[in-house]
Amino acid sequence: MSDDIIESTPEERRRADRVYETLLSRAGERWVQPRMERTARVLELLDDPQRTYRVIHVTGTNGKTSTSRIIESLVRAHGLRTGLFTSPHLERWTERIRIDGEPIADAAAAAAWDEIEPFVAIVDAELEAKGEEPLTFFELLTVLAFVAFADAPIDVLVLEVGMGGAWDSTNTADGDVAVFTPIDLDHADRLGETITEIATVKSGIIKDGARVVSARQSPEAEAVLRAVAAEKGAEIAFEGEGFALVEDKLAVGGQLITVKGLAGEYPEEYLPLYGRHQGANAALAIAAVESLIGDAAQAVPGEILTEGLAEATSPGRLQLLGIEPTVLVDAAHNPHGAAALAAALKESFDFDEWGLVLGVLGDKDAIGILRELGPIAAHVFATAPDSDRATDPDALADLVESAGLRVTVHPALADAADAAREWAAGSPRRAVAITGSVVLAGEAISLADDEDWKAGWRA
Repeated sequence: MSDDIIESTPEERRRADRVYETLLSRAGERWVQPRMERTARVLELLDDPQRTYRVIHVTGTNGKTSTSRIIESLVRAHGLRTGLFTSPHLERWTERIRIDGEPIADAAAAAAWDEIEPFVAIVDAELEAKGEEPLTFFELLTVLAFVAFADAPIDVLVLEVGMGGAWDSTNTADGDVAVFTPIDLDHADRLGETITEIATVKSGIIKDGARVVSARQSPEAEAVLRAVAAEKGAEIAFEGEGFALVEDKLAVGGQLITVKGLAGEYPEEYLPLYGRHQGANAALAIAAVESLIGDAAQAVPGEILTEGLAEATSPGRLQLLGIEPTVLVDAAHNPHGAAALAAALKESFDFDEWGLVLGVLGDKDAIGILRELGPIAAHVFATAPDSDRATDPDALADLVESAGLRVTVHPALADAADAAREWAAGSPRRAVAITGSVVLAGEAISLADDEDWKAGWRA
């Protein structure tokens, strides 16, 4: 954590909030086109700030944010100044742009916007002259982040892709290391309907001569990544071949992991995150850091690894929100994430019955999520994230009922959480998981803090 964190004044917070309102007035986060020339044009006018630091670029379908956060913590433990760019946010937009592990200061966010605003107007005018749409929310957020990181200044940026890879606005940066978490079907309307098509888009972050590390992939995805790496003259290492999670054992507040890295062996390191999938994310993160620092030939020193893993956090991912009864939140919003959540709940926690507070956005595979979570659910409390894209709770409840599960409907999260906690308080062998959406996870974190769920249930 940085030693010079300064609390924002009310005026600084208002300025940062105005920046976000300006960004929100643009075409939304899901409005994307397969090109990054617009982002590149703004950055060119700003003298390419994204080329002033080294970059670890992270893509995949699930685990991107957790892996990115672990990488950032490990890099920072080396004494380097870090930037971290992730999406979406859980509670406030400044979470997406982190410097030395902390959300960007409101004053710095506003200053970065002031710096780029004149050039935004120039590029918008150029686009209008060509009959094209103006710059979008995510394009401008990416530019703002690159400028803020250069102004800090940072040494290393851990950069999570927004969507896909090849044409994502983050790909205007040149990744020294390309990192691939598991690739699965998601955003099929934009990335393709097969694993091969999606992997092809994501492989676009591999740059000439870069190092590449990847989680275990399906044969189709692995074939694509190997072919593109060979074409780019990039060294590639896959989990299970170049590095591996050798063992994971449950520990208080997390797990002990043993990792075989690209350059070293790391026995029984403490990771304060639950779930074997987080152990696998940590192994991938270690390989990424070995690739950046020491060119995959130098092990991470023991005290640095211990510090970096111990300080890793992953809000909204198997995060404990309440006790008596236990309440966890996990932002699993697709079948792959739901499968990892179900496995973690069985492996890492000793409860007989789980109540699921479930809310899903309309463009997500609710049936697939239910298929994975149904076997562990004793009672589903159907609700809706605070989004105009949310699936109606009654419609979600119909899907739950058709899966043969017990369900009740609660239009608002607060009502669903109350009902679920009351249900779980009826037996010491019950617990609650809130899941299905990143938006819902952010709401749950705020609600738990406001109502102090760690004080226990009060009937």
